[in-house]
Amino acid sequence: MIEDIFTRLTSGDDISIDEALRLDAECTTDELCQLADRVRRHFHGDRIDTCSIINARSGRCGEDCKWCAQSRHYSTGVHEYSVAERDYVLELARANDKYGVRRLSLVTGGRRVTKAEAPAFCRLYADMAGKTSMSFCASMGLVDRETLQMLYDAGVRRYHCNLETSSEFFPRLCTTHTHADKLRTIALAREVGMEVCSGGIIGMGETMRDRLLLAREACKAGAVSIPVNILNPIPGTPLADVEPLTEDEIIRSVALMRLVAPCAVMRFAGGRARLSSEATRRILSGGMNGVMIGDLLTTVGNKVDDDFALFDSMGFSY
Repeated sequence: MIEDIFTRLTSGDDISIDEALRLDAECTTDELCQLADRVRRHFHGDRIDTCSIINARSGRCGEDCKWCAQSRHYSTGVHEYSVAERDYVLELARANDKYGVRRLSLVTGGRRVTKAEAPAFCRLYADMAGKTSMSFCASMGLVDRETLQMLYDAGVRRYHCNLETSSEFFPRLCTTHTHADKLRTIALAREVGMEVCSGGIIGMGETMRDRLLLAREACKAGAVSIPVNILNPIPGTPLADVEPLTEDEIIRSVALMRLVAPCAVMRFAGGRARLSSEATRRILSGGMNGVMIGDLLTTVGNKVDDDFALFDSMGFSY
Protein backbone atom coordinates (compact mmCIF):
# COMPACT_ATOMS: atom_id res chain seq x y z
CA MET A 1 0.00 0.00 0.00
CA ILE A 2 2.81 2.44 0.87
CA GLU A 3 4.54 2.07 -2.50
CA ASP A 4 1.22 2.42 -4.30
CA ILE A 5 0.48 5.66 -2.42
CA PHE A 6 3.95 7.04 -3.21
CA THR A 7 3.60 6.21 -6.91
CA ARG A 8 0.17 7.77 -7.14
CA LEU A 9 1.14 10.96 -5.31
CA THR A 10 4.31 11.48 -7.35
CA SER A 11 2.31 10.88 -10.53
CA GLY A 12 -0.02 13.76 -9.65
CA ASP A 13 -2.92 11.86 -8.12
CA ASP A 14 -4.52 12.59 -4.74
CA ILE A 15 -5.33 10.12 -2.01
CA SER A 16 -8.67 10.17 -0.25
CA ILE A 17 -9.17 11.04 3.41
CA ASP A 18 -10.28 7.47 4.00
CA GLU A 19 -7.06 6.14 2.46
CA ALA A 20 -5.01 8.41 4.70
CA LEU A 21 -6.95 7.20 7.75
CA ARG A 22 -6.29 3.62 6.68
CA LEU A 23 -2.57 4.40 6.63
CA ASP A 24 -2.94 5.82 10.13
CA ALA A 25 -4.57 2.59 11.28
CA GLU A 26 -2.13 0.21 9.59
CA CYS A 27 1.29 1.89 9.55
CA THR A 28 3.90 2.48 12.21
CA THR A 29 5.08 6.01 12.90
CA ASP A 30 8.40 5.21 11.22
CA GLU A 31 6.62 4.03 8.08
CA LEU A 32 4.46 7.16 7.94
CA CYS A 33 7.42 9.47 8.44
CA GLN A 34 9.52 7.72 5.81
CA LEU A 35 6.70 7.89 3.26
CA ALA A 36 5.92 11.54 4.04
CA ASP A 37 9.58 12.51 3.76
CA ARG A 38 9.96 10.76 0.43
CA VAL A 39 6.96 12.74 -0.83
CA ARG A 40 8.40 15.97 0.58
CA ARG A 41 11.76 15.37 -1.11
CA HIS A 42 10.08 14.57 -4.42
CA PHE A 43 8.06 17.80 -4.53
CA HIS A 44 10.23 20.22 -2.56
CA GLY A 45 13.77 18.88 -2.32
CA ASP A 46 15.76 19.83 0.79
CA ARG A 47 14.93 23.54 0.88
CA ILE A 48 13.17 24.72 4.04
CA ASP A 49 10.93 27.75 3.68
CA THR A 50 11.28 30.30 6.50
CA CYS A 51 9.01 33.13 7.58
CA SER A 52 8.37 35.28 10.61
CA ILE A 53 5.53 37.40 11.97
CA ILE A 54 5.11 40.67 13.83
CA ASN A 55 2.10 41.24 16.07
CA ALA A 56 1.05 44.53 14.49
CA ARG A 57 -2.25 44.95 16.39
CA SER A 58 -2.99 43.15 19.63
CA GLY A 59 -6.05 42.45 21.74
CA ARG A 60 -9.58 43.87 21.88
CA CYS A 61 -10.86 41.37 19.34
CA GLY A 62 -14.64 40.93 19.24
CA GLU A 63 -14.49 37.40 17.82
CA ASP A 64 -15.06 34.44 20.16
CA CYS A 65 -12.46 31.94 18.85
CA LYS A 66 -12.03 29.58 21.79
CA TRP A 67 -8.25 29.22 21.43
CA CYS A 68 -7.31 32.88 21.22
CA ALA A 69 -5.72 35.07 23.90
CA GLN A 70 -6.66 38.24 21.99
CA SER A 71 -10.43 37.81 22.25
CA ARG A 72 -12.12 40.35 24.52
CA HIS A 73 -14.56 37.59 25.49
CA TYR A 74 -11.83 36.10 27.72
CA SER A 75 -9.58 37.49 30.41
CA THR A 76 -6.00 36.59 29.45
CA GLY A 77 -3.97 39.68 30.33
CA VAL A 78 -2.72 40.09 26.76
CA HIS A 79 -0.99 43.38 25.88
CA GLU A 80 -3.28 45.63 23.83
CA TYR A 81 -2.40 48.21 21.14
CA SER A 82 -3.89 49.42 17.85
CA VAL A 83 -0.79 49.69 15.63
CA ALA A 84 2.74 48.54 16.47
CA GLU A 85 5.33 51.31 16.70
CA ARG A 86 7.33 51.89 13.54
CA ASP A 87 10.75 51.61 15.20
CA TYR A 88 9.77 48.30 16.82
CA VAL A 89 8.57 46.89 13.50
CA LEU A 90 11.69 48.00 11.64
CA GLU A 91 13.97 46.57 14.31
CA LEU A 92 12.33 43.15 14.04
CA ALA A 93 12.25 43.31 10.24
CA ARG A 94 15.96 44.11 9.99
CA ALA A 95 16.83 41.35 12.47
CA ASN A 96 14.88 38.77 10.47
CA ASP A 97 16.42 39.95 7.22
CA LYS A 98 19.91 39.68 8.72
CA TYR A 99 19.26 36.04 9.59
CA GLY A 100 18.06 35.30 6.07
CA VAL A 101 14.37 34.76 6.86
CA ARG A 102 12.59 34.80 3.51
CA ARG A 103 9.20 36.30 4.33
CA LEU A 104 7.69 38.56 6.97
CA SER A 105 4.04 39.10 7.87
CA LEU A 106 2.25 41.75 9.86
CA VAL A 107 -0.52 40.08 11.86
CA THR A 108 -3.45 41.94 13.39
CA GLY A 109 -5.97 40.93 16.02
CA GLY A 110 -9.63 41.68 15.35
CA ARG A 111 -12.21 40.63 12.79
CA ARG A 112 -10.62 42.70 10.03
CA VAL A 113 -8.48 45.67 9.14
CA THR A 114 -10.79 48.22 7.53
CA LYS A 115 -10.08 50.43 4.51
CA ALA A 116 -9.66 53.38 6.87
CA GLU A 117 -7.13 51.49 9.02
CA ALA A 118 -5.14 49.92 6.18
CA PRO A 119 -2.95 52.93 5.25
CA ALA A 120 -1.15 52.82 8.62
CA PHE A 121 -0.11 49.21 7.96
CA CYS A 122 0.70 49.94 4.30
CA ARG A 123 3.14 52.60 5.48
CA LEU A 124 4.85 50.00 7.67
CA TYR A 125 5.24 47.71 4.65
CA ALA A 126 6.75 50.56 2.64
CA ASP A 127 9.18 51.30 5.46
CA MET A 128 10.20 47.63 5.72
CA ALA A 129 10.65 47.36 1.96
CA GLY A 130 13.09 50.23 2.13
CA LYS A 131 15.14 48.58 4.89
CA THR A 132 15.06 44.85 4.03
CA SER A 133 15.12 42.42 1.11
CA MET A 134 12.31 40.17 2.35
CA SER A 135 9.01 39.26 0.75
CA PHE A 136 5.85 40.34 2.58
CA CYS A 137 2.71 38.62 3.78
CA ALA A 138 -0.31 40.03 5.61
CA SER A 139 -2.68 38.40 8.10
CA MET A 140 -5.40 40.95 8.75
CA GLY A 141 -8.63 39.04 9.09
CA LEU A 142 -11.71 39.00 6.89
CA VAL A 143 -10.78 42.02 4.78
CA ASP A 144 -12.60 43.17 1.67
CA ARG A 145 -11.27 43.30 -1.87
CA GLU A 146 -10.40 47.02 -1.74
CA THR A 147 -8.27 46.55 1.37
CA LEU A 148 -6.54 43.57 -0.20
CA GLN A 149 -5.76 45.69 -3.26
CA MET A 150 -4.29 48.39 -1.01
CA LEU A 151 -2.05 45.80 0.63
CA TYR A 152 -1.03 44.40 -2.77
CA ASP A 153 -0.15 47.88 -3.98
CA ALA A 154 1.99 48.30 -0.83
CA GLY A 155 4.05 45.25 -1.79
CA VAL A 156 2.23 42.38 -0.05
CA ARG A 157 2.30 39.28 -2.24
CA ARG A 158 0.88 36.63 0.09
CA TYR A 159 -2.20 36.68 2.31
CA HIS A 160 -2.59 34.51 5.38
CA CYS A 161 -6.04 33.43 6.55
CA ASN A 162 -6.12 30.22 8.57
CA LEU A 163 -9.08 27.90 8.16
CA GLU A 164 -8.09 26.77 11.70
CA THR A 165 -9.73 23.33 11.51
CA SER A 166 -12.09 21.37 9.29
CA SER A 167 -15.31 22.96 8.09
CA GLU A 168 -17.16 20.32 10.12
CA PHE A 169 -15.44 21.09 13.43
CA PHE A 170 -15.10 24.87 13.09
CA PRO A 171 -18.60 25.78 14.40
CA ARG A 172 -17.71 24.17 17.74
CA LEU A 173 -14.80 26.61 18.15
CA CYS A 174 -16.13 29.93 16.85
CA THR A 175 -19.62 31.43 16.41
CA THR A 176 -18.86 35.02 15.35
CA HIS A 177 -17.67 34.14 11.84
CA THR A 178 -17.79 31.06 9.63
CA HIS A 179 -15.56 28.79 7.60
CA ALA A 180 -17.27 30.20 4.50
CA ASP A 181 -16.26 33.75 5.54
CA LYS A 182 -12.64 32.64 5.53
CA LEU A 183 -12.96 30.99 2.12
CA ARG A 184 -14.42 34.19 0.67
CA THR A 185 -11.44 36.19 1.95
CA ILE A 186 -9.01 33.66 0.52
CA ALA A 187 -10.74 33.81 -2.86
CA LEU A 188 -10.57 37.63 -2.88
CA ALA A 189 -6.86 37.56 -2.05
CA ARG A 190 -6.22 35.29 -5.00
CA GLU A 191 -8.31 37.57 -7.24
CA VAL A 192 -6.01 40.53 -6.55
CA GLY A 193 -2.97 38.40 -7.38
CA MET A 194 -1.77 37.18 -3.98
CA GLU A 195 -0.64 33.72 -3.03
CA VAL A 196 -2.43 32.24 -0.04
CA CYS A 197 -1.18 30.75 3.22
CA SER A 198 -3.85 28.88 5.16
CA GLY A 199 -3.61 26.18 7.81
CA GLY A 200 -4.74 25.81 11.37
CA ILE A 201 -4.30 24.47 14.86
CA ILE A 202 -4.22 20.84 15.95
CA GLY A 203 -5.00 19.67 19.47
CA MET A 204 -8.28 21.58 19.98
CA GLY A 205 -10.35 18.43 20.45
CA GLU A 206 -10.63 17.56 16.77
CA THR A 207 -10.16 14.11 15.27
CA MET A 208 -7.45 12.96 12.88
CA ARG A 209 -10.08 13.13 10.15
CA ASP A 210 -10.60 16.83 10.93
CA ARG A 211 -6.87 17.48 10.57
CA LEU A 212 -6.76 15.77 7.21
CA LEU A 213 -9.88 17.60 6.04
CA LEU A 214 -8.21 20.87 7.05
CA ALA A 215 -5.23 20.06 4.82
CA ARG A 216 -7.47 19.02 1.93
CA GLU A 217 -9.73 22.07 2.26
CA ALA A 218 -6.72 24.41 2.41
CA CYS A 219 -5.33 22.87 -0.79
CA LYS A 220 -8.70 23.12 -2.50
CA ALA A 221 -8.82 26.82 -1.55
CA GLY A 222 -5.47 27.32 -3.27
CA ALA A 223 -3.08 27.49 -0.31
CA VAL A 224 0.58 27.21 -1.27
CA SER A 225 1.57 27.16 2.42
CA ILE A 226 -0.18 25.29 5.24
CA PRO A 227 0.91 26.32 8.75
CA VAL A 228 0.46 23.64 11.40
CA ASN A 229 0.12 25.12 14.88
CA ILE A 230 0.01 22.94 17.98
CA LEU A 231 -2.43 24.30 20.52
CA ASN A 232 -0.73 26.17 23.33
CA PRO A 233 -3.58 26.30 25.90
CA ILE A 234 -3.91 29.90 27.14
CA PRO A 235 -5.20 30.40 30.70
CA GLY A 236 -8.50 32.23 30.57
CA THR A 237 -9.62 30.76 27.24
CA PRO A 238 -12.21 27.97 26.92
CA LEU A 239 -9.48 25.58 25.68
CA ALA A 240 -7.18 26.22 28.64
CA ASP A 241 -7.66 22.69 30.01
CA VAL A 242 -7.68 20.69 26.78
CA GLU A 243 -5.61 17.52 27.06
CA PRO A 244 -2.41 18.04 25.01
CA LEU A 245 -1.73 15.78 22.06
CA THR A 246 1.06 13.28 22.52
CA GLU A 247 4.22 13.86 20.53
CA ASP A 248 3.58 10.67 18.57
CA GLU A 249 0.13 11.86 17.50
CA ILE A 250 1.57 15.21 16.42
CA ILE A 251 4.27 13.46 14.39
CA ARG A 252 1.72 11.17 12.73
CA SER A 253 -0.66 14.07 12.05
CA VAL A 254 2.01 16.05 10.21
CA ALA A 255 3.07 13.04 8.15
CA LEU A 256 -0.50 12.29 7.10
CA MET A 257 -1.26 15.94 6.34
CA ARG A 258 1.79 15.96 4.05
CA LEU A 259 0.30 13.05 2.11
CA VAL A 260 -3.03 14.84 1.76
CA ALA A 261 -1.30 18.06 0.66
CA PRO A 262 1.86 16.93 -1.17
CA CYS A 263 2.49 20.11 -3.18
CA ALA A 264 2.07 22.73 -0.44
CA VAL A 265 4.71 23.94 1.97
CA MET A 266 3.83 22.27 5.28
CA ARG A 267 4.88 24.89 7.82
CA PHE A 268 5.92 24.27 11.45
CA ALA A 269 4.29 27.15 13.34
CA GLY A 270 3.09 27.86 16.90
CA GLY A 271 3.39 25.42 19.78
CA ARG A 272 6.55 23.66 18.70
CA ALA A 273 8.55 25.09 21.62
CA ARG A 274 6.91 22.52 23.90
CA LEU A 275 8.17 19.57 21.85
CA SER A 276 11.28 17.58 22.63
CA SER A 277 14.25 17.96 20.29
CA GLU A 278 13.71 14.36 19.18
CA ALA A 279 10.09 15.04 18.21
CA THR A 280 11.07 18.23 16.39
CA ARG A 281 13.69 16.41 14.32
CA ARG A 282 11.24 13.59 13.61
CA ILE A 283 8.68 16.06 12.27
CA LEU A 284 11.26 17.80 10.08
CA SER A 285 12.25 14.41 8.69
CA GLY A 286 8.60 13.36 8.39
CA GLY A 287 7.14 15.71 5.81
CA MET A 288 7.55 19.25 7.17
CA ASN A 289 9.40 21.71 4.91
CA GLY A 290 8.59 25.16 6.28
CA VAL A 291 9.13 26.86 9.63
CA MET A 292 7.84 30.01 11.26
CA ILE A 293 10.80 31.61 13.00
CA GLY A 294 10.85 33.63 16.23
CA ASP A 295 8.17 34.61 18.75
CA LEU A 296 4.56 33.97 17.78
CA LEU A 297 1.96 36.62 18.61
CA THR A 298 1.09 36.02 22.28
CA THR A 299 3.39 33.04 22.90
CA VAL A 300 7.15 32.55 22.87
CA GLY A 301 8.76 30.70 19.96
CA ASN A 302 12.11 29.01 19.45
CA LYS A 303 15.46 30.83 19.35
CA VAL A 304 16.40 31.83 15.82
CA ASP A 305 20.04 30.72 16.15
CA ASP A 306 18.93 27.32 17.39
CA ASP A 307 16.52 26.92 14.47
CA PHE A 308 19.13 27.63 11.81
CA ALA A 309 21.65 25.36 13.55
CA LEU A 310 19.01 22.62 13.46
CA PHE A 311 18.36 23.15 9.75
CA ASP A 312 22.10 22.93 9.05
CA SER A 313 22.47 19.73 11.06
CA MET A 314 19.61 18.10 9.13
CA GLY A 315 20.92 19.06 5.70
CA PHE A 316 18.31 21.66 4.81
CA SER A 317 19.08 24.66 2.63
CA TYR A 318 17.27 27.95 3.15
